[in-house]
Order: sequence, then structure tokens, then C-alpha cells
Amino acid sequence: MTPVRRQYLAIKRQYPDIIVFFRLGDFYETFDNDAETVARVLGITLTSREMGKGNRIPLAGIPYHAAEGYVARLLAAGHKVAIAEQLTQPNGRDLIERQVTSVVTPGTVTDPAFVPGSGNSYIVALLSDGERAGLAYADLTTGEFATTQLDAGDGALADAIGRELLRLQPAELLCRDDDPLATLIPADVTRSAVAASSWRLDAASETLCEHFGVTTLEPFGCEDAPLAARAAGALMAYLQSTQIASLRQITTLSTYSTARFMSLDAQTRRNLELVESTSRGGGTTLVQTLDATRSPLGGRLLRQWVGQPLLERDDIEQRYDGVEWLVEDALLRSQLRDQLRGIGDIERIINRVVNTQAQPREMASLGGSLRRLPGLADLVGRSGPPPIVRDIPVVDRAADEIGRALAADPPSLLSHGGVIRSGYSAELDGLRELLARDRTYIATLEQRERERTGIKGLKVGFNKVFGYYIEISNASREPVPDDYLRKQTLVNAERYITPDLKEAEQRVLAAEERISQAEADAWGRLNAVVVGEAVRIRDAARAVATLDVLAGLAEIAAQRGYTRPSLVNDDLLEIDGGRHPIVDANMPRGEFVPNDVRLSDADGRIAILTGPNMAGKSTYLRQVALIVLLAQVGSFVPATRARIGVVDRIFTRIGAQDDLASGQSTFMVEMLETAAILNHATSRSLVVLDEIGRGTSTYDGLAIATSIVEYIHNTPRLGCKTLFATHYHELTALADVLPRVRNFRLDVLEAGDRVTFLHRVVPGGADRSYGVYVAQLAGMPKQVVRRASEVLTELERDAIATSTADHRRQSVLAQSATPVQLTMFGGVHPAVARLRELEVDGLSPLDALTTLYELQRLASDRDTG
Repeated sequence: MTPVRRQYLAIKRQYPDIIVFFRLGDFYETFDNDAETVARVLGITLTSREMGKGNRIPLAGIPYHAAEGYVARLLAAGHKVAIAEQLTQPNGRDLIERQVTSVVTPGTVTDPAFVPGSGNSYIVALLSDGERAGLAYADLTTGEFATTQLDAGDGALADAIGRELLRLQPAELLCRDDDPLATLIPADVTRSAVAASSWRLDAASETLCEHFGVTTLEPFGCEDAPLAARAAGALMAYLQSTQIASLRQITTLSTYSTARFMSLDAQTRRNLELVESTSRGGGTTLVQTLDATRSPLGGRLLRQWVGQPLLERDDIEQRYDGVEWLVEDALLRSQLRDQLRGIGDIERIINRVVNTQAQPREMASLGGSLRRLPGLADLVGRSGPPPIVRDIPVVDRAADEIGRALAADPPSLLSHGGVIRSGYSAELDGLRELLARDRTYIATLEQRERERTGIKGLKVGFNKVFGYYIEISNASREPVPDDYLRKQTLVNAERYITPDLKEAEQRVLAAEERISQAEADAWGRLNAVVVGEAVRIRDAARAVATLDVLAGLAEIAAQRGYTRPSLVNDDLLEIDGGRHPIVDANMPRGEFVPNDVRLSDADGRIAILTGPNMAGKSTYLRQVALIVLLAQVGSFVPATRARIGVVDRIFTRIGAQDDLASGQSTFMVEMLETAAILNHATSRSLVVLDEIGRGTSTYDGLAIATSIVEYIHNTPRLGCKTLFATHYHELTALADVLPRVRNFRLDVLEAGDRVTFLHRVVPGGADRSYGVYVAQLAGMPKQVVRRASEVLTELERDAIATSTADHRRQSVLAQSATPVQLTMFGGVHPAVARLRELEVDGLSPLDALTTLYELQRLASDRDTG
């Protein structure tokens, strides 16, 4: 076995489950199983190499200067990479020293080339004991580190953890194999292991206390939350084991409660298109619609706000105050946004500076951003901002130091040289002058030697192997001077060196090396000054992010006519002139047809929405849900007026989806999602249901849809604000039985064979769906449309004389239709007759509530009739 092979195996033993990139000259080489994996994932050639007598090893290598792209592809495939660099220069005698200088995993990568600019890159640790769970997460690029503990029953606990994982979208997750919640980890998330001892409370607490330099976890709020502390400690232990550089960017641990935020399940996030579009080929999301921020800081914070709507009214009102402050002052808003435009990703750059990972152009971006802070601070200070807008720290010392130190247009890498501006380091300036003189001497040597020797074909050149040389072609007949020493013979020429040239070469090479060191020293001094201001820079980044989001939301509100919602204590929802924020933003101003909504005890808490296909039912449903969500994000809303009682959760069941991988049909998915809504909604929730029951037979679907509406209406735990869109026109009869149900429809204008969808929601029920007309609009063959019209006409001719709604009403009220002989002076009351027929022992609680409502209606009809 060769020495290099032994060296590689020693390193590989430290990282058995990680692909090791082993630096050999200009390549990163991988061996054995790593090589086979790399060749397969990257699509490169798998070769082999003799590394000892009879010891041929699989080999796959990549150029070191192109490593970023290859590492990114390996991370995307769920792999981890350990970079083993050469720490010493080759001298032809000793084995080059190599050591792992960084470990790159999907959740710990900090290189700007690998992380999303507008989103976070989270690594999560999850721990549960069946009754409680601890969850901790970190983003190494921003320094964010947080933990929480959830206490609930088994089903509710899994649901709550699942929603947090959905919100965080972790790139990597730590979890014990035997953890009861391990099954919640999405298949596409890289799962990593940490030593079992790291999960213990004593070890976790010690790890955290050592990192933060404290003796107790009390300052972080998790001393009485043991599972939260254990998850955070295990995560910190993992980060320490993978990050060769320090974790100085993680300066604090925050303990949060999920009770402060609205939890959003997967289907609600999907149906409302918060961050991902469901449209074919991609479409506009809510975040994209709202994002008028000018900096990466603001864009990232906006995404967090949208993913975590607030539940505390005071917190929401503070955001409203911030948006209103800038809506009302257009000049200030414009000036602030102009200043914000040039601010880079301060938060991520300062963390790379702290860990000595920043490159010159990142430092230049930081300096330019810091120089904009005084202007921002002055604008904010003169305008009397609301409390949510924090003072922006001015970091002049760091900004000035960067300006004095860096060249006007620094290179991308420190190793390229030319990073430090003249005048910053006297030593560096002196060395550069010496180097310039020697280079000038060499640059003019060729002309001088031609004149001295008379050899016109003489050339001065340089290569990395032989250094500087004088080359004379064989065709030259002039004699070579005595001071020329032959250095290399070529086919058509000879190469020489002179004592003066050799001496100048040595001076140049020595100067270049000393300049490189002097520049590194100057860079180190600059880095130290900036690190000394890291706390203030982070504070400034947070203040700028908040200001950027508020200014962006104010700009959207002013441009699109959004209004400030009124939050009320009553459990109601009143929206006048509401518009779908995404659809409205993608249409010419004023073309979207606005609609109202009223959901309250007085106006009805359940709205049955009927009407044609393509008339806008689904848009209306999403529109109401999005307006409520925006209101609790802290944004103004697309409406002329909105009064909203804070909702605890928004549930949506919209669209048809299947899950064939797990053997679940479209209808089964629909039923599972609806069951989850009915099991988790409360009286303060907003529920949006679209076409429930359409995946089965007509009677089955109608029966299910009817029972769902009755269950929501009658169950004391529910009674929540509900929008229910349906093509089962028979459901409109429920409004005659259930007092908190109201009927609405999408209005249609018919003129002969032409149908115009008005996209306007009006009171009342519809009795037609215009499906044949929609088929015609879709380009269905004329024969199909014509035959469908004929069949529809026959079906309508054969239908019973009463309307579909009347027929359903008779079915619902059949049990109360006992003939009664009424006279002017009395008779048997219908409610009494109905009571006599009841089989009380056979009634379920839900049937009993429905019957009570029916009896109440019968009594009311008799009294008013």
C-alpha cells in the first residue's frame, strides 16, 4: 500500500458515511465506493489506479477549480462531502500533509453558490417520547438557531410536528432511528445520525452551555422544556462535528411557541399557492405577488411572515401600523426604497466574515451596504416611525475600514491578488514597488538583449517549470554571448538563462510570495475590524429586513388599492369588494370582478356556493382564504373594506389529487383531507371546501356532502366559518333547515345560446352548471357537444316537474310532511305531529340536533303562516 493510500484511508475512517474529496494536485479524487457513487451521480468516467503492488483502486476525479458545481449536484442527490485539502507544498521528498478542512452537507452548506437567496436553508433536529416532542432548527448562513417543545396527544403531536416540518422545509434532518415520529420525515430530506449520547439532557445542556459560555439554559427559555433542550443540544453537537471552522455566527438560542402562529397544513399551503404554484409549467405564488422588497434580507423575511401568520392581535396591529406609516407617506416610501435597493445580503455575509470564509467581493458588497445605513437611519429617524420599525445602527467604523482597505474592483478570490488598495499597508506598497521595478526590467530585457547581441529572433519567456528564459531559434546564425547559460534544448530552439535574469527572477518570485503574505495579513486586519462590529451589523440587518418588508407591502398596497383590515373581537368575517391577490395582480387594473362575503352568527356561518363551471367558484373560495391569511400576516388586503375576527387556522380542500404511490385514489385523498379538517377545526377556524363528494356516485357524494354540512353546523366544537362550493344543487335545501346556512351563487347572463359568466357572487342558489357550454368553450368536437345537448334536453324533459332544489327539500323534510287538518281555531301543530313520530332511542346526537332545528323551523312556519 502506498503512503498516499494509507493517508487517504486514515482520513476516510473519520468520515465513513461521507464522500471524501481527496486533493491530488489539480484534482479532487474519490476512491473505492465513493468513486462509484460519484461516477454514477455526476455521470463521469470511473477509472482505476495502482496504489500498491497488486492493489488497483476504483477512482473518479473532478478538477478542483470546478468543484462547486459538482458538490452542488451531490448535495442535491442527498450526499455529503468532506473536502481534504493539501496543507503543505510538494517538495519531491516528503508526503504532502492533507486534512479535511470542511464538511459540506445539505443542511450545513454556507457557500453562496449552494443556498437560496430568498429562502432559508434549515437543518432540523427532532426528538419525541410519544407524548411530547422537541424540535430545533438552525440556518448556518444567517445564524438563526431556535427550538420548541410541543405537548399533545399522539395524533395531534404528529400533526403539529408535520406542520412545522412543512413550514421549515429542512434540507437535512437529525432523528433517532427508534423515534416514534421518524416516519414523518419526508423521503426527499437527507437524514443524518448523531451520537446517541448527544440526545441525553445532561450532554445536550453541557454542549449548549459550552458553546454560549453560560452555566444555565435559563436565558434561552428552554430550561423547563427538556425535549426542546435535548433537540437543540443534539443539533449543536452535530454542527460542531461537521463544521471544521467555528460556529461563531450562532450567538443565541431562541425558544418559541407554535401557539403564537397560525399552523398551515400541506393542502392549505398547496391550494393557496403560498410559495409553490400548482399551475402547469409554474405560475405566480402569493410570495411572488407580494414581494416588492429591495434586498435579500427583506425577501427572506417576507417568506417567513407568509409562512407564519400571526394569532396575537397586538402583533398584527403593529405590522399594520408599519405598513400604514409608509402607505400614507409616498415620498418617504420612495426614498427608503431607493436606499434599500443597493443593500446586499448583510446577514449572510457577516456570518461568513466571522467564520473567515468571506471573499473580497462579498466584503465589498458588505461595505457598500453599510455605507447606505446612515441615509436609511436618517430618513427613519426624521419621520417618527411606529414601534415595529427599530433604530438602524450605523456601522461607520467597519464601512470606513472596508472602503480604505479594498481595491475599487476586487477579484472574486483572495488568492488572485490585487485585493488590497494602495495606501492601506505601507509594507505591501513597498513590496509592490520592488516587484514593479523587477518586472519592468524583465519586460524590457528582450529589446535590450536583441540590441546587445544583434539576434533579432531572441525572445524572453516564462513557464512554471523553468521560470524565465531567453529563447534563440536554431535558424539564428549570430554567436551566443558567453554569459548565456544553456538551460533547455528544443527541436527548433535553445533556451538560456543569464545571472542577471536569474537574480531578477528570484527577486520577482520572492516579492510575489511576500506580497501574497502581506496582502493576507492586511486582509486579516480588515477581517478583524469587521468582526468586531458583527453584533451591530446583525442588528442592522434585522432592522433593515423589517423595514424592507414593510416598505414592500406598503408599495403593493398603494399600487393595487389594498386597505387596512379591521381586526375585531367578534367571530365574524366581513369583506366588501374582495379580490384574489394573485389573479388580480396578473390582470389589467380594474378588470377583476370584486365580491363580498359575510360570515357571522347574524349573516350565517356556512355559505353554500353554487353556480356554473368556469364562473369563478374556486377563485372566490381561495380569494376569501387569502384575504384572511394576508390580514394575519400583517399586510393590507385587496378589498375596499374588511372586518375580520382572528382565525386560529385556515383549512382548504380544493382540487383533485391522488396518491398512487401509497395506493390512494383521488376520492380517498379527498376523504382523508376532509376528515383531517373535521377532526382539527374549531369554532374559530375558516374552512374552505370545494366540490366535496364528486369522486364517487351522485347519491354517495350528495349524502356525504349533506352530512358534512350538517356536522359542521351542528357540532358544538365546530360551527366554524365555512365556504362550501358544490354542484349538488340539492344542498341549497339545507338553508331551509339549518339556520346558520346561507345560499349564494355565481351570476350568469343568458342571451339565446350565449352564456356570459359575470363572476359576481349573489344571494340564492343555482339550478344549472352549464357544463355542456364549458365543454364547447374547451374545443370539444361539435358532435360531442351536440349529442350532449340532446341528452341533457331529454333528461330535463323526463325529470319530475319540481325543480331539483324542491325535490331535495322534499327529501330533507319528508319526515315532517304528515298531513294535518288545520282550522282557523287550531288543530294539531306540525311540530307536535313530528315529535309524536320520532324514534328517540334511535337518534344519534347529530340527528337530534338536526331534528331540533327542523322542529324550530316548523314552529316558526306555523307562527308566521
